[in-house]
Amino acid sequence: MKRALLLLTIWCTFFNCKVNEKPLFVNVENIKVEESTSKYIILSADALFVNPNDIGGELKTDEIKIYVNDNEVAYVSTESFKVPAKEEFSIPLKATVPVDSLISGKSIGGLIGSLFSKKMKVQYKGDIIYKTLGFSYTYDVDETEEVKIKI
Repeated sequence: MKRALLLLTIWCTFFNCKVNEKPLFVNVENIKVEESTSKYIILSADALFVNPNDIGGELKTDEIKIYVNDNEVAYVSTESFKVPAKEEFSIPLKATVPVDSLISGKSIGGLIGSLFSKKMKVQYKGDIIYKTLGFSYTYDVDETEEVKIKI
């Protein structure tokens, strides 16, 4: 009887836990310049997520590249981050933008064109890795947005 009760408890616990969904992205906030030198600019922000699962996990991004008008200008990386169960959470993001990538001849032509059209094409490309209970999910990020420039 004790074994049946123990087995039933373990079975109910295991099968009632929801771990089949990835954390949901909410938005990005607190964008600011952390450091600025003659060689690079470091930007920081917080990415907000919601984990609908009953069990936490771990999130990691590996150098999500940022392209402006088809020119790679920066990358975003994070440290490995513990995801809490059934909660909202934020991940601190840092982007390193080399100053010379903003003032190169190829980029300047695109930036001048963007000023006339008042639009800029921004693309984020890379992977987000979510790990939980020995399973690993890799989500490809390949998002392009036309951003309006206000002058």
